[in-house]
Amino acid sequence: MKIIIAEKPSVAKSIAAIVGANNKKEGYIEGNGYAVTWAFGHLVGLAMPEHYGITGFQEENLPILPQEFKLLPRQVKEGKQYKNDPGVMKQLKVIRELFHRGESIIVATDAGREGELIFRYIYEYIGCTLPFERLWISSLTDRAIKDGFKTLRPGAEYDNLYASAKARSTADWLVGINSSQALSISAGYGVWSLGRVQTPTLAIICSRYLENKDFKPQTYFRLKLQTEKEATSFWIHSVDKFDTKSQAEDITAKVKTTGKILVTAIERKEVKQEPPLLYDLTTLQKEANSKHGFSADKTLTIAQSLYEAKKISYPRTGSRYISEDVLEEIPHLIATLRSHSLFRAYIDSRFDTQLNTRSVNDAKVTDHHALIITEESASNLSKDEQLIYDMIAGRMLEAFGEPCIKENTTVSLDADGVPFSCKGSVTLVPGWRSVFDAKDEPNDEEDSITLPVLLEGDNLFVRDCEIQEKQTKPRPLHTEASLLSYMESAGKEVEDEQQREAMKECGIGTPATRASIIETLFSREYIVREKKSLVPTNKGLVVYLAVKDKKIADVAMTGQWEEALNKIASGDMDAVTFHKGIEIYASQITTELLSTTIERTDNRNTCPCPKCKNGQMVFYPKVVKCKNENCGLTVFRSIAKKELTDGQLTDLLMNGKTALIKGFVSSKTGSTFDAIVKFDADYKTVFEFPSRKGDSKKKRS
Repeated sequence: MKIIIAEKPSVAKSIAAIVGANNKKEGYIEGNGYAVTWAFGHLVGLAMPEHYGITGFQEENLPILPQEFKLLPRQVKEGKQYKNDPGVMKQLKVIRELFHRGESIIVATDAGREGELIFRYIYEYIGCTLPFERLWISSLTDRAIKDGFKTLRPGAEYDNLYASAKARSTADWLVGINSSQALSISAGYGVWSLGRVQTPTLAIICSRYLENKDFKPQTYFRLKLQTEKEATSFWIHSVDKFDTKSQAEDITAKVKTTGKILVTAIERKEVKQEPPLLYDLTTLQKEANSKHGFSADKTLTIAQSLYEAKKISYPRTGSRYISEDVLEEIPHLIATLRSHSLFRAYIDSRFDTQLNTRSVNDAKVTDHHALIITEESASNLSKDEQLIYDMIAGRMLEAFGEPCIKENTTVSLDADGVPFSCKGSVTLVPGWRSVFDAKDEPNDEEDSITLPVLLEGDNLFVRDCEIQEKQTKPRPLHTEASLLSYMESAGKEVEDEQQREAMKECGIGTPATRASIIETLFSREYIVREKKSLVPTNKGLVVYLAVKDKKIADVAMTGQWEEALNKIASGDMDAVTFHKGIEIYASQITTELLSTTIERTDNRNTCPCPKCKNGQMVFYPKVVKCKNENCGLTVFRSIAKKELTDGQLTDLLMNGKTALIKGFVSSKTGSTFDAIVKFDADYKTVFEFPSRKGDSKKKRS
């Protein structure tokens, strides 16, 4: 009998249907010579220090460098102690028994680094020696699964991928355990969490926040002039900026006295805008955050749901390209969108020409190709799922569409020696931009105005001339979209799409892990959301200020480690060399952090009161309360036996609602449930239950 192991029960069910296994058992499905079982995420992980005989935080124990890492079933907290998760132990027993009964294994965990690690840690923990093959597919459609079973690959082909995944796992353990204990010992109070990737990410957020906060705006002045030709009025701006208002007033008087402005030069340039590349996970997360306000974690969760529903290809991809053989499927996939009301008109009017192949490059497809839809219809989707599906489908149409061709015009004008300019743009061929009727996003109010037909030598009347007082602006606070860009390029600002692609190998984290890194910062209560912006808490700033000049916060170095992990996966570097380097690094940062001091400060968080608008909400151990005595808004931390974190409470106070919170306990039935906590009109907390169709129901908490 062959044993197939999937990453989740839902995937196992799809595979079982394909291989003819339909006899449901406890923890697996059997039939037709197969037994299909499953994990549910990481069932097995690295043991904590106490399993090496090290208890508490003691300086003499650091650095902790295990000679051989121990594996343990996933742990759950019970009181102050951790114990084996009963559900995990039950499923591991099923898997162990099946592995002992089977003659070989087919690995069907997600086709990526973490999916490989999930299986290999189970395999190693159980002590299994059965031969195994790999099912490596990029979608879960019936056809993809059937094709994958025809081309099963030897498990040994993925030994380098496993070596890379294991190296990442042990590196995170070594850096996280040692740095967190060292800083906590130095502080002398509390537990301070640091990590190989989370701390440089926190540094990116905090450094931008402090830069923004300390920014001193400079005032300057510009002239805004109104003129017209052939009854078409338009505004133009002075080329020069003026440091004082008196300078601007003198020039304004001069321009008004002249009363005329001369067109001195006209430059027209035809510009071809190639379509954007297909989405990888990070670009999807960035745009979903910018357009819909979705967190990176929410976008990944939705994309994973669409993948498991067979609607899209594998979401945790780092590639924005497809291969030549996948290109052959694109016309058929585009045809399936004719029934989609959003895209029908575009497809009927545009797709009778050859496909644009800018997103086709075999050499740039690694483990998985870019995100595309499958042949499955987009039915029975929730509102949020539909938004993400439409983004992926629309981007696919854009990527294979015609270039957009524009004529950009730059006009130079002169009013008695005072230079002015304006720009206009006319779309000649909308091309890919007509998928969503997308316009260029203007940089400021001066961009792309509607111009009449102007000729060099035109002498136009000055209808009005105003002085505009402006201020220089700081770089904005990071949003999740901009943070993801920084993580992708290891902290460097890179606008060019091709350059960003080239820097992916040395970014911070991976497409599959960046969302969880950001969520870790929220769960540690190091950052909060203020609308779309990411803002450090007092606690987060204390950590950052303590470590900002240390190796642990070095963004570039973290990028170099990521590059090394990618080299292990490709076979260009051995894991032993990497591990030795990480041990040295962990020892160095431990020494650095043990000599660090953290001043004991009142880390109690505050935020504006949403009810009275004047007071500050102060975070206490059991409640959050407004300091304004005339208001007194009070929010209890514990709701339905669930303790809300500072981050969740901040979301509630700043945004009026939290994200989905898991693990509330019903007072009537004792069963657990998941819900969003929000304020009603009287600022009482109520539950909101999102439904599959995107509707919601409310219930007082």
